[in-house]
Amino acid sequence: MTAAAELLPALWKGAVVTLEVTAMATVLALLLAVAAGLARLSRFRAVRWLTAVYVETFRGTSLLVQLFWLYFAFPLLLDIRMPAMVAAVLALGLNYGAYGSEVVRSSVNAVPKGQTEAAIALNMTRGQRLRRIVGPQALAMALPSFGNLQIELLKGTSLVSLITLGELSYQGMLLRSYDMSRTALIFGLILVVYFVIAQLLALLIRLPERRSAFRRSGT
Repeated sequence: MTAAAELLPALWKGAVVTLEVTAMATVLALLLAVAAGLARLSRFRAVRWLTAVYVETFRGTSLLVQLFWLYFAFPLLLDIRMPAMVAAVLALGLNYGAYGSEVVRSSVNAVPKGQTEAAIALNMTRGQRLRRIVGPQALAMALPSFGNLQIELLKGTSLVSLITLGELSYQGMLLRSYDMSRTALIFGLILVVYFVIAQLLALLIRLPERRSAFRRSGT
C-alpha cells in the first residue's frame, strides 16, 4: 500500500490530463459526427463526396499516424505548430468523429420512412422533420454506439503520450523509468484507473439511454 500511495500523485496528475483530453475530444468528435453524418445524406453530390473523403481518410488511416502528422509533420511541411494538447484533441476528435458520422448516418436511415412521409404530409420543413421526428428517434438508436465510441476514445488517449503529452500512460512510463522494479505495480494501477474511468463514462451514457427508453415506452 505504501508503494502504491507513492505512485498515486503522479498517476492522478496524468489521469486529470487524460480526462481533459477525453472531454474535449468527445465534444469535437460529437460535433463532427453529427455534421458529417447529416452531410453524407445531403441532396448535393459535392457535399456527400467531400464528406466521404474526410470519413474514409480518417477511418482508413492509423490514429497514431494522424497524431504524428499533426504534431511533427505539419510544422515541417506547412510551418503550422500547435501544442501537444491541441494536436491530441484534433486527432482524436477527427478520428472518432469519422466513425461517429457513420453511426449518425445509419441511425437516421433506420428511422421508418413512414415517419418522414407523415411529417411531409403535415407540411413540415426539412429542418422541422429532423428536429421533431427523425432526430429524436435517431438519437435513441445512436446512444449505445456513441457510448462504445466514447470508451474507445478514452483508450485511444494512451497514444498521445507519444507526442509528449503528460497523460496517464506517459506518467506511468515516466515512473517506470525511475524504478523498473515497480513495473507490474505501475501498470496494474494504470489498468485500474482506466477501468474506473471507463465505467464512469458507461454510467453517464446509460442515463440518457434509460431516459430515452422511458420516453419510448410511454410509461
